[in-house]
Amino acid sequence: MTSTVVWGTGNVGRAAIRAVDAHPGLELCGVLVHDPAKDGRDAGALAGLDHALGVTATTDVDAVLAARPGALFYAASGDLRPDEALADICRALRTGAVVVSPALYTLYDHRGAPPEFTDPVRAAVAAGGGRLFVSGVDPGWANDVLPLLVSGLGTRVDVLRCQEIFDYSAYDQEDSVRDLVGMGHPMAYEPLMLATSVPTMVWGGQVRLMARALGVELDDIREVLERRPLQSDVTTAAMGDFAAGTQGAVRFEVQGVVAGEVRIVVEHVTRIHPSCAPDWPLPPGGGAGAHRVIVEGRPRIEVTVQATDEGVNHAAGGNATAVGRLVGAIDWLLSAPPGLYDALDVPVLPATGRLGRKRS
Repeated sequence: MTSTVVWGTGNVGRAAIRAVDAHPGLELCGVLVHDPAKDGRDAGALAGLDHALGVTATTDVDAVLAARPGALFYAASGDLRPDEALADICRALRTGAVVVSPALYTLYDHRGAPPEFTDPVRAAVAAGGGRLFVSGVDPGWANDVLPLLVSGLGTRVDVLRCQEIFDYSAYDQEDSVRDLVGMGHPMAYEPLMLATSVPTMVWGGQVRLMARALGVELDDIREVLERRPLQSDVTTAAMGDFAAGTQGAVRFEVQGVVAGEVRIVVEHVTRIHPSCAPDWPLPPGGGAGAHRVIVEGRPRIEVTVQATDEGVNHAAGGNATAVGRLVGAIDWLLSAPPGLYDALDVPVLPATGRLGRKRS
């Protein structure tokens, strides 16, 4: 059993606690929290389980890392605090732990990442012997291992397209939805996530990973963006009111250009309400979210994945799949040499030992 810590208990951290508890080779030995109100609470309660896990959350990072856990899932957000997240991850790596995290988009494709991110990680690995794998859902498995697997079923591949189609009113992170993405703001508002070059910063690594796996050289990575206003006021169950005329939908593409042609595409179609931009792609069956891979070629192949968790919440389902990929990678990383790994290095492993297992 590998002693494992979960650092953070938000949307991702809740799922990480459940995944570690369910894994037959991992033992939850610590939970780190920032909020003093969570200090001293049982991990099972923080994860939304109906039973205690016997592990008490703490704000004492020094004490938890001093115990030198075998693995650590870093679930704290890095969206608005990348420097702090990087420092936390390096701190954990210096203990020699396997560290997995979705927090730093820049490190999804570490070969293309700037040295100000990779140099501290490599120094921490050299000092402690740790291993780091950073991945998620989108960016993550929905635009690296899944499209590459599906592409291998084709005879000829003309365009490889990855789509996330999502109703963001189901996402439990209102500040990000309103301020980072711009939902509910006037159309003149310039949200950070949609600023020129930011989509490439977040998803460009996925385009580069796919190009590398497919054996092609990229001429360029381009961005295409379209925004739509709400035609009428809407009220959402989770996030309240959004006014007519404010941003209600966003559609963008991060495009990989090969020999002058767009060949690899990561596309997002995001709404705050299904009434906005009804002519854009929708999830199948009227659901709140889906990830889709389309291989234009011969044959034409289309695969759609929908996940739900914490009831019928599609956002929670997406988070849980990202967590499953990362927690499932820990065993492989434990046997790998110290270093920094990406999605092309780390295999997707079957749920060995978990079929029918009644946990979490």
